[in-house]
Amino acid sequence: FTGTRGIGKTTVSRILAKSLNCTGVDGGGGVTAHPCGVCQACTEIDADRFIDYVELDAASNRSIDDVRDLRDTVAFAPVRARYKVYIIDEAHMLTREAFNALLKTLEEPPANVVFVLATTEPHKIPETIISRCQRFDFRRPQVRDIARLLATIVERENARPDDERGGPRIAIQEAALEEIARHSQGGFRDAIGTLDKLITYSDGAIKPADVLNLDQLRSTLRG
Repeated sequence: FTGTRGIGKTTVSRILAKSLNCTGVDGGGGVTAHPCGVCQACTEIDADRFIDYVELDAASNRSIDDVRDLRDTVAFAPVRARYKVYIIDEAHMLTREAFNALLKTLEEPPANVVFVLATTEPHKIPETIISRCQRFDFRRPQVRDIARLLATIVERENARPDDERGGPRIAIQEAALEEIARHSQGGFRDAIGTLDKLITYSDGAIKPADVLNLDQLRSTLRG
């Protein structure tokens, strides 16, 4: 999976893991393009508690020893799932020795194991690795797509009972949602993070000016 930061590579890897391991609402489902979101596999993957879904951050676990430790677990069958899913985030950060240690596993992976390599810099992945993968390039979403997602988040939050929401209903102008989307530069994660900050610190309905003020504050802090 390749694409800019915050575009959804890790999120899609989780959806893939759920699709492969979902058992359906009645427990009798199989591999599906539409995971139910409520079975044990789906809920545990969402909660980072699914033992057969493993995320490795290659930015801080990039050595040959880290890959060897991961590779040693590949030989074992899934504990409860149909498939064990490993995602190596920021995969381009692995050392050359680590890539070499991983290569043999990618050449002959067990039938019940799926590897996902996520990266913002695919040109740094060795060709020997690339040639053994299916590549999916994530394109930047349009401003309207991000704004639509933010509107959905606000709608769902406002639909929650008062005792669950933990605060007043969220009031935000449509133009403010579009402003957040523009400033996120195609990053879903950055857009959601900005919305969360505005909800926390804004007094009253959130307006486009509030988004601009937050962006100016960030620029000042970075400077």
